[in-house]
Amino acid sequence: MTATVAQRAARGFMLPVALILLWQALGMLMHDVKRMPIPSRVLTAAVDLVGSGELPLAITQSLGRVFGGFAVAALVAIPLGLVMGNVRSVERNLDPLIESFRPIAAIAILPLAILWMGTGTAAAVFIVSYAAFFPLVINTVAGVKRVERNLLQAAATMGVGRATMLRTVVLPGALPSIGVGMRIALGVAWTAIIAAELAVGAKSGGGGSGGVGQMMFVFYAYSVELNRIVVCMIAVGCVAYALDRLLRAALARAMPWTR
Repeated sequence: MTATVAQRAARGFMLPVALILLWQALGMLMHDVKRMPIPSRVLTAAVDLVGSGELPLAITQSLGRVFGGFAVAALVAIPLGLVMGNVRSVERNLDPLIESFRPIAAIAILPLAILWMGTGTAAAVFIVSYAAFFPLVINTVAGVKRVERNLLQAAATMGVGRATMLRTVVLPGALPSIGVGMRIALGVAWTAIIAAELAVGAKSGGGGSGGVGQMMFVFYAYSVELNRIVVCMIAVGCVAYALDRLLRAALARAMPWTR
C-alpha cells in the first residue's frame, strides 16, 4: 500500500516537473534570456524575498486586510441573508438593490474608496468587504430557502418562537450553503485585495501601505524584476489554496453532518 501511495504521489508530480523543465528550456532559448523569468532565477528570487522577510511581511499585510474585510462582510451579509430568506417583504425590497450592485466589480469602486478613505488600509478593507458581501448574502438566502419546510412546521407546531426557530432550525439547516458562500467570498476577497493593492500602488506612486499587490507593482514599475513578480504570483496562488483548504477543514469540523 505504501508503494502504491508513493507511486501515485510520483505520478502527481510528473506533470508539474515536466512543465517546469520545459519552461526552463524554453527560457534559455529566448533571445533576451536575461529578462525572461525562468525557474532557476525565480527560485533564487524566492529565496531572496523570503530570506529578507519582504514577502512574508507583504503576505501578512494583505492577509490582515482580507480577514478584516471578510469579517465585516460576514457580520453584515449573513444576518441580512437570514432575514431576507425568512421575511419575504424584506427580500422583495432588498433583492433588486443587491442584484443591481452585484455586477459592479469591486475594482470599479476603488476610485471612490480612495477619494473617501485615502490609499491606506481602510480603502483596501472596504473593497474586500464589498467583494465578499455578495457571495455571502446570496448563498445565505439560498441556504435558508433550502431548509426543509417540514422542520419549520414541526417547530411551529411545538410552539417555538421565530427568533428561537431562526437560531435552532434555520441557521443549522442553512450552514452548508453559508459555508459554500464563505469559501467563494474568501477567494473573491483575496483576488480583490491583490487588485486593490496594485491599483493603490499605482495611485500612490508605490508609496502606499504595502501588501503583495503593491510589491508586484513596485517590481513592475520601478525595477522590472520579472522573476520577483513571478514569485509574488506563485505566492498569491499558494496562499489562496492554503486559505481554501483551511476554511474547508474548519467548516468540516464545525459541520460534521455534512461530510
